[in-house]
Amino acid sequence: MKAPIQDDWPESASFCWGCGKNNTHGLQLKSYWEDEETIATFIPQEHHLAFPGILNGGIISTIIDCHGTGTANAAAQKMSDANENIMHVTVSLFVKFNKPTPLDIPVTLRARVKEIDGNRITVTCSLYSGE
Repeated sequence: MKAPIQDDWPESASFCWGCGKNNTHGLQLKSYWEDEETIATFIPQEHHLAFPGILNGGIISTIIDCHGTGTANAAAQKMSDANENIMHVTVSLFVKFNKPTPLDIPVTLRARVKEIDGNRITVTCSLYSGE
C-alpha cells in the first residue's frame, strides 16, 4: 500500500488535530488514493462518543474535513508539473447526518474531486459505517 497522503505534507502542515502525523493527541486520520477516489478508515474510541454507543458529530465533521482537504491537496499535487505539495484549506463544509453512527465499528470515508476551478477544488466525501 502506498504511503498516506498526509505523510507527504511539509512539516509545517503536520500538526492538524484530525490528520497531522505529528499531533500525538490527534485523531491521526490517514487517507490513501484508490483509483479515482481517496479512502480512509477511522476506528472510533470510547472517548469519541456523543452518547453511549454513538460517535460524536464533531468527530465525524473533523474526519470528513481532513479527508476532504487531504483529497484536494493530493489532487493538486497530482496536477502540479513539479509534483509539489500545494496545501488547501476548507472554505465551507456541509454535513448531512442520515442516522447515528455506531461507536463500536470502524468508519470508512470515500472522497473524490467533483470540480476544479482555478485553485479551488470541490470535493465530495461520504462516510460509511457497517455498510
